[in-house]
Amino acid sequence: MESLPTTPAPARGLDWLPSLDAIEIGSCRIVLDGSRPAGRHIALQPATRSRAVVHADRLELRIAPADHDFALALVAAFAAPADAPAAAAPQSRQLLALAGRVAAHDVSVLIEGATGTGKEGLARLVHTLSPRRDCPLVAVNCAALPETMLEATLFGHERGAFTGATGQGRGLFRAAQGGSLLLDEVSELPLPLQSKLLRAIQEREVLPIGATKPEAIDVRIIAAANRDLAAEVAAGRFRADLYYRLAVFPLRTVPLCERPADITAIAARWLLKAGEGAVCWPTPAALARLAAHDWPGNVRELGNVLDRALVLTEGATIDVSHLVFDRLAPPASVEMDESAAPLGGLVRTHEDRVIRGVLAETASRRAAAERLGISERTLRYKLAAMSARRPSGAAATVQ
Repeated sequence: MESLPTTPAPARGLDWLPSLDAIEIGSCRIVLDGSRPAGRHIALQPATRSRAVVHADRLELRIAPADHDFALALVAAFAAPADAPAAAAPQSRQLLALAGRVAAHDVSVLIEGATGTGKEGLARLVHTLSPRRDCPLVAVNCAALPETMLEATLFGHERGAFTGATGQGRGLFRAAQGGSLLLDEVSELPLPLQSKLLRAIQEREVLPIGATKPEAIDVRIIAAANRDLAAEVAAGRFRADLYYRLAVFPLRTVPLCERPADITAIAARWLLKAGEGAVCWPTPAALARLAAHDWPGNVRELGNVLDRALVLTEGATIDVSHLVFDRLAPPASVEMDESAAPLGGLVRTHEDRVIRGVLAETASRRAAAERLGISERTLRYKLAAMSARRPSGAAATVQ
């Protein structure tokens, strides 16, 4: 894939679906006579009841008048490059275009935005559109690994460098040689490791644990964070010099509730990827219900809702009754009807209450982490997740 399509397809003269002319279809063909040409193509027919069937390089659409919007979203999703995030809102399309421009320049990229807003998809797009596309994109979630493993995971180790090191470890920097390294949740890196990461980026070399000679690396860094790194720098939790190395070109994703035009586009892409054969088609009422939701969990929550709908529907239609939304934990002062809450919500609610209680009884986060039996870094991660789940009008109870 060389670049995102930037110009609309030529007019196709389809009077009963006039907005089709505004959809970018690239090299995909539109078929109106029922034929089956070679190559990727979309067969369109007007109908009294909508239906979609996808088979490899062919998408068949029978479109009722009330379903034109979702039909156009399916056309756009089928014709789009596989690695391009679904986007219909103007600000989303501008962000993708900017990412395409940045990709051509071999500079570090920092992607900031709330959890579930598509930061990893944007990072993969930057890599795919870059000259490094034929080399690997290696991703690591900096919040998911224990601090004791992070250095060896990133920089590698020699045999016998520490207990349990029975062999040599390449590390992710060397695994990504020639390609890109995605440091997800980079704000969770402990300060000592931040200095080592800074040196690796500046000197373009890594020193594996137990080694005496550094090894040269050629890796593009793409960092992602769900917190404002500039604010973390101001608070003394993130090195300013590392921040400036990572944020050569910053990009910021937008919460789904601020780009409602993307909801139908993302739903079409998600349902197309559910498998070959008949594609589940949301009714206009179902699409209106999706558009009315505030999506605190962003794209990740939308995916959950659609996956549940695929389980609940007994045919190829998704109606309002098939849409089950996540129920996030309410503030501590609000009583929750636990009999109606999903299991995951109950677990999160109980965990949040325990963490709040321990924080109130201890003098510091370090003491709270020790009492909870988790690392201080894990506690920071959980507190950030709790803050993201707290309604905007709730009192700030997380310290």
